[in-house]
Amino acid sequence: MAHCDRKLVGLLLAASVSLAAPAARALEYHPIDPTMADKTVTLTGHDLTIDQLLAIARYGAKVRISAEALQRTADTHGLMMEAAAEGMPVYLFNRGAGNQREIVTFEGDPLSPENRPKLEEKALTQFRNGAKSGTGGEIADEDSVRAAMVVRANTMTYLPASPGLLQALVDLLNNRITPVARMMGGSGEADGPMSGNENAAMVGAGEVYYRGERMAAADALKAASLTPLQPAPGDGTVSTVNADVAGQTALLVADAQRALDWADVIYAMDLNGMNSSTTPLFSTIQANRPFKWLNWEAGRVLGMIKGSYLFNDDPKRIIQDPESLRASAIRQGSAWQAWGHLRDTVVIQMNNSDHNPAVTVGASPADSWELATPQAMKYYVKGGKNSNGKHGYIFSNANWDPYPLGNEIEAFTIALANMDVAVLMRMDRFSNEFFTVVKPAEVLSGKAGDAETAAMQGSNYAPPGNAKTAADLYQQVEILANPLPPSGFALVATVEDLEAQTHIKVARVREALDATLQLLGQDLLTGAYWLDVRKTQDPSRNFGGAPTEAWEAFRKVFPWKQDPVQGMPMPPALAAYAFLKTTPAAGFIGAGPAMPVGDERTK
Repeated sequence: MAHCDRKLVGLLLAASVSLAAPAARALEYHPIDPTMADKTVTLTGHDLTIDQLLAIARYGAKVRISAEALQRTADTHGLMMEAAAEGMPVYLFNRGAGNQREIVTFEGDPLSPENRPKLEEKALTQFRNGAKSGTGGEIADEDSVRAAMVVRANTMTYLPASPGLLQALVDLLNNRITPVARMMGGSGEADGPMSGNENAAMVGAGEVYYRGERMAAADALKAASLTPLQPAPGDGTVSTVNADVAGQTALLVADAQRALDWADVIYAMDLNGMNSSTTPLFSTIQANRPFKWLNWEAGRVLGMIKGSYLFNDDPKRIIQDPESLRASAIRQGSAWQAWGHLRDTVVIQMNNSDHNPAVTVGASPADSWELATPQAMKYYVKGGKNSNGKHGYIFSNANWDPYPLGNEIEAFTIALANMDVAVLMRMDRFSNEFFTVVKPAEVLSGKAGDAETAAMQGSNYAPPGNAKTAADLYQQVEILANPLPPSGFALVATVEDLEAQTHIKVARVREALDATLQLLGQDLLTGAYWLDVRKTQDPSRNFGGAPTEAWEAFRKVFPWKQDPVQGMPMPPALAAYAFLKTTPAAGFIGAGPAMPVGDERTK
C-alpha cells in the first residue's frame, strides 16, 4: 500500500460495506463528520439551500429558527386550536384520519381543562408508538436521517405544530441525537415511518444514535441535558410530510453534482486520449441548437481542454470521432439538465408545506372569489383567544402527493443511463485502431509494451479500464432506469387509492448514481492510460488544465508504473472509484461558464 493514499483505503472499506447486501449493511452505521459544528444555519421556511442542508445534515452545523418562522408556527398552531373551539371540523384533529375522517374525536375547545389533558395524553401515546414505525432494514447513514429532520424542521414552520415540538426537533439536530429509523412501511405519499421514529426520540422512546453511539433515546436525552417533550394538543397531526424523501433527494443532488463534474473532466481526458476532433464543442455549432444546458456543457468542456494539443493541426487526426465520443457532451449536458430540474424541484419541496390540512393564517373572504363561497366559509376561522384574534382558513388538500418530485427522481435516473451508455461505448472505442490510429504497443515499444497484455503477464504497468466490469456496471444502471409502474391499490376502506413509493425511487437512483461513479472510475483508468500513451508518443503535448491536473493527481495515488515486488496498491477498479469518491473534480475545473440558473421550463 506504499503508493496508496490512506484516505482511499478507508473509503474502500466503507464502500465494501455500502455495496453489501441490505441485511449486512444495516449492521454498519455511518456517522457524520461534524466539521461544521461551529456554524449555525437559520431556518426561515422559505430559503433553505442544498448547501445549507448539507452543512447541517452531513457536517453537523447547528440550527436556529428565525423569529418570523417561530411566530408563523405559533400563529398556525393557535389558529387550529381556535378552529376546533369554534366547532369547525379539522381533519386529523377533531376528526379522524382516512376512512375515519367524519368521526368526531372530541368536541369544544382543545385547550379547556377537560380536553387538554386527554389530548396531551393521546399525542404522547402517538409519539411513543412512533418507535414501532417502519419495517425493513435500518437507515445506515446518519446524514440521510438528519437531512429528513432538517427538511421537516424547515417546513414545520408552516404547520400547526406547537413551538415546543419544533424546538424539540431542533434540539435533536443540535445535539446529534439521530433516531434509529426506517424508510419502508408507507405508500411513499407523506406517510413514511421516519417522522414517527423522530417523534419517539423526542419523548424518550425507542433507540437513537447519540453522537454516533447507539443507545436508548431516554439515555441520549439525559446525556444531552434535554427534557423529554410533552406533545401539545394537535402535535400528533403534523407527521404526514414528505421530508424523508425530500431530504434524501437533496443529498442525492449534491452527490450527483460531484459525479457529473467528474463525468465532464474524464470526458475531457478521453478527448485527449483519442486525439479527437473538437469541432462538436465549438460555440458556432452549439448555436444551432440553443439548449442552455447542452450549450453550457460544451462550453465547459471546451474550456477544460483549452491549450490542448487537440487544437494543433495533426494530419493523423481523423475527421470524426465515434458517435459515443462526439455525442458525450449532449448526453452529459442532458444529464445536467435533468439534474437541474431535480435540484429546482427539491428546493421548492423543502421550502414549502405539503401538509394536509393546510392552515392559512390571515386569509380573508375578500382575498378571492372562491374564499367567499359558502363551501369555503365552512372552513373560515373567525379568530378568538386561542389564535390571539387572528383569523384564517383550514382546508383539506392533496399537497401531500409527492409529485412532481417523484417524476424528476426517475427522470434523472433515466438521464444517467443515457449518459452511461455513451461512457461505456466510448471506452470500448479505444480498442479500435481505426479511431486511435495507433496501437499502444507501437508507442510503448521498449517501454511497457501493450498494457493489456503486460497486465496479464504481471508487468509493472497499470491497465486501463476493464470492459467486462464496465458492461456489468452499466447493466445495473440500465435495469434501474426502468421506472416503477404507477401504483393504485385501494387502501384504508378504499379512501387511499394511489401510491407513489418515492422511498423506493430515491433508493434506486442512489444505487444508479453509485454504479455510475464506479463506471466513471473505469473510464478514468482508460482515459489516464491513454494520456500516458499520448504523452509518451510526444512529450511536448499539453492536454489542457483540468485533464492534466486530474491525470496527475490520480497518478500520484495510483501510479502508472507499479512496484513489481509489491504489485498494485489495490485493484484498479476500487482505486479509481475511491479516488472519485474522495477527490472533488471541482478543484480541477476552474471557473468556466456560469451554470444555468433556474428551470428553463418555467421561464
